[in-house]
Amino acid sequence: MVVPPHLHATPCPPSSSSLHQHRWHAFRLLSSSQQLPLLRLRLLSPAFSKKAGKIDAWRVGGLRESRSNNVCFYVNSRRINIACEAANEVKPTCNMIVSITGATGFIGTRLVERLASDGHRVRVLTRSASTARSLFPVKQYPGVEIVEESDWVSCIHGSTAVVNLAGTPISTRWSPEIKDDIMRSRVGVTTKVVEAINAAPKDLMPSVFVSATAVGFYGTSQTHVFDESSPAGKDYLAEVCREWESTAEKVDCHVRLVLIRIGIVLDKDGGALAKMIPLFKIFAGGPAGSGKQWFSWVHRDDLVSLIVEALSNPSYKGVVNGTAPHPVRLAELCDQLGAILGRPSWLSIPDFFVQAVFGEGSYVVLEGQCVLPRKALELGFMFKYRYLADALKAILS
Repeated sequence: MVVPPHLHATPCPPSSSSLHQHRWHAFRLLSSSQQLPLLRLRLLSPAFSKKAGKIDAWRVGGLRESRSNNVCFYVNSRRINIACEAANEVKPTCNMIVSITGATGFIGTRLVERLASDGHRVRVLTRSASTARSLFPVKQYPGVEIVEESDWVSCIHGSTAVVNLAGTPISTRWSPEIKDDIMRSRVGVTTKVVEAINAAPKDLMPSVFVSATAVGFYGTSQTHVFDESSPAGKDYLAEVCREWESTAEKVDCHVRLVLIRIGIVLDKDGGALAKMIPLFKIFAGGPAGSGKQWFSWVHRDDLVSLIVEALSNPSYKGVVNGTAPHPVRLAELCDQLGAILGRPSWLSIPDFFVQAVFGEGSYVVLEGQCVLPRKALELGFMFKYRYLADALKAILS
């Protein structure tokens, strides 16, 4: 391979993960100020040795991205990562035992389905065994065990991994009691899980703990772009996220901790879209407030794939943003949703109406944040739905 003079070639070691990213070479830029020209690189992997990749980079925040055939290139001021398009679809070679809180929720149900279909054993840590069993009947999910709260500790001991997704929904009118429950449901369950992990004998201690948090950590802004290095905001949800994350960080130092700051999760049977689609169908759809607020979204399948990758890939540590690479303004979301449904996006919901419905929590709807998944991209994670139009078409088809 011929390397341009302003790039210095350094080998990138193969991942030890069973869900590894096929990353063959990394090129370290000698100067972050130099512009990356159009390059032609020939991959040295036998599987792709006949494919020439043409890098045509564009900027996504501080990251540039390029795609050619089955290969995607991620470029920042330090290196180019070359990742296989099908990397997230490679199944692990060994089975895990995964204990999950919040498994009956919007994200959790899809995660259980994915892990079970991949041949892993799943322990659903629940406070309502009847609800869990109705979602995961034993005939359909023979590898899924329903565990009531009194048995959580014994089931966490001996698990390969623990995923913590529990938390009261925030999309309701906030009263002092609701605010207390938003905090308590997250911090309380996380405390219980961390204490159970830390109490496990070393030979029964889970090796990885993936704990949900949210992009609300960053606060809100129409002008700033946030990534994993950005500081915490100062509003109530930022406070909740700080407490949530600091509780998870008390896990034993020998357990690999991944904190996934989740954006607005899209799919048709839950979350924001489930509330918006009926309004558009009756010609009552449109943005709330100005429509200029940022909407940092992620398709549910991509989020589940990110969690699965975090479970098995030891390169995932610390904070990882669970958002798609291309956030949009709320007005753009509404325009694209209306176009796909064949309905206009014309009925803007005034601020005062949103404030009347949600009270103090209205700022969650009327304000937003532009959050980029810089760490996931640098680690070579391959988003199936990078652009909102593709995600909406897949969801609504």
